Amino acid sequence: GIPCMGVVENMALHICSKCGHSEAIFGSGGGESIASEYAVPLLGSLPLDPLIREGLDRGQPIVACSPGSAIATQYVSIARQLAVQVNLAANSSTQSAAPEIIISED
Repeated sequence: GIPCMGVVENMALHICSKCGHSEAIFGSGGGESIASEYAVPLLGSLPLDPLIREGLDRGQPIVACSPGSAIATQYVSIARQLAVQVNLAANSSTQSAAPEIIISED
């Protein structure tokens, strides 16, 4: 099977665009609970953010269209945590190294 490298909690908070108040409208601790249940790390929690939808409506990921935003910084942090987990799994695996990924115009 494919190992689970961790959990990313999506829509963890709603942050009011007017006053900045944050509220866990879907409850709190869900990501931590699932990560604990499956004995994997919680890689990060992402809030509801209109910048994500706006970028995706244009076909642009948040890290490309708003690279300095708080939400983009969170995505980068999660990606780094995921890279650490993949590296740890690769170093502890008895299987061969991952295949080389090549992106080309061909």
